[in-house]
Amino acid sequence: MTAPAPATVCPLSIDPLPTSPPGPEELAYSLTLPAAPTSAAIARAAARTVLHMHGLDDVTDAAVQVVSELTSCACRFTTADDIYISLRYRDGALRVILYDAHPRHTHPRLSAACDARRRATLRVLACVVRACHGDWGFDAAREPGGGTRLWAVLPRSGARTYGMSGERTR
Repeated sequence: MTAPAPATVCPLSIDPLPTSPPGPEELAYSLTLPAAPTSAAIARAAARTVLHMHGLDDVTDAAVQVVSELTSCACRFTTADDIYISLRYRDGALRVILYDAHPRHTHPRLSAACDARRRATLRVLACVVRACHGDWGFDAAREPGGGTRLWAVLPRSGARTYGMSGERTR
């Protein structure tokens, strides 16, 4: 005779596993990465995998470049040990958001100089987003702890044609 399972053991789920991959509208992922040079490679690999699993292979080239540029910039500017990245697909567009701990400057000249440095760091990102007919920017993070929020929106219709007309940025 078998003894009953102890009360501290959770029962196994009998719910069947999904049989089809998730679609684009279910894409919603967030990662916290170290503020290190290797994080851009990790973010690129994660983005490729997530986009593939959600059937968004047609936007991968543009999206991976955007993720890489934003991650590199956040790692360069942050004053903390880590950065936060979010990937969401809504209303026909991929939204990539990164948060770093670099506070927005209160002095106008310091703020303008820092913004100019950040824009210069994101020149390739600007070209990719423009080629995809998207939008991008950075501003003060509204989350607790402050810092800077960097973001890019890539419409699927524009991102899927990225690189087809020779506009691809390497």
